[in-house]
Amino acid sequence: MAETRAKLAELDPVWARIISEADAAVQDEPLLGGLVHSSILHHKSFDSALAYRISLKLASNEMPEQILREICDTAFAADARLGQSARADIVAVNDRDPACDRFILPMLYFKGFQAVQAYRVAHWLWNNDRKDMARFFQMRCSEVFGVDIHPAAKIGKGIMIDHAHSIVIGETAVVGDNVSMLHSVTLGGTGKEEEDRHPKIGDGVLIGAGAKVLGNIKVGHCSRIAAGSVVLAEVPPCKTVAGIPARIVGEAGCDQPSMSMDHMLGKNQ
Repeated sequence: MAETRAKLAELDPVWARIISEADAAVQDEPLLGGLVHSSILHHKSFDSALAYRISLKLASNEMPEQILREICDTAFAADARLGQSARADIVAVNDRDPACDRFILPMLYFKGFQAVQAYRVAHWLWNNDRKDMARFFQMRCSEVFGVDIHPAAKIGKGIMIDHAHSIVIGETAVVGDNVSMLHSVTLGGTGKEEEDRHPKIGDGVLIGAGAKVLGNIKVGHCSRIAAGSVVLAEVPPCKTVAGIPARIVGEAGCDQPSMSMDHMLGKNQ
């Protein structure tokens, strides 16, 4: 067993750590043994466990868990990037959320992480011309998690959505790698035209709680959007914007605002 665990830690360190934490969780709280075993320890791989968790959360009387599980398993088997991005997301949540001290927590409890992974399967369905099923995933994700991400949106890896209440990301939105956002963020359009109409968020951007970014505008890499702001114009890289409508109030404050998660404006901002 020790040799097997050592090999797994070398091949898939994220999954190895999750298994180790799951073992400890069962020891600490035996009443959660059924949940932990069915969601993690019963599975031979990270992708299998995640597919199970997504299908369990999104199942309903209209669509049973077994069918959703088959869809998720197919998606993960067909596109290795789904599992790779999910691993990066777990690491991001653990690094940036002070309430997360174990990799197991996003897998079991954090709806922001779970919603993003459900979106990733929906995006795979959308790109494989299964748009109605992709929309079903979107609907259930909105109903279960309160997170509404259009399956056509493009979202990078290393994403952290904290709390995740009332997140809305529109059809033509693009979100780069290593982006952090808090609850009630909207990446929306400004009209009913069907062309490219949603924001393009660069890498390493931090978006504060309740911020609204509207229209086909660019938010430059490593910039910072203050909580409650309404952004209607392009944001240059490495800047902080705040207000309604948002304006530039200073530099981003650090090289990687999405990593530092520092939402406080400076004394002169």
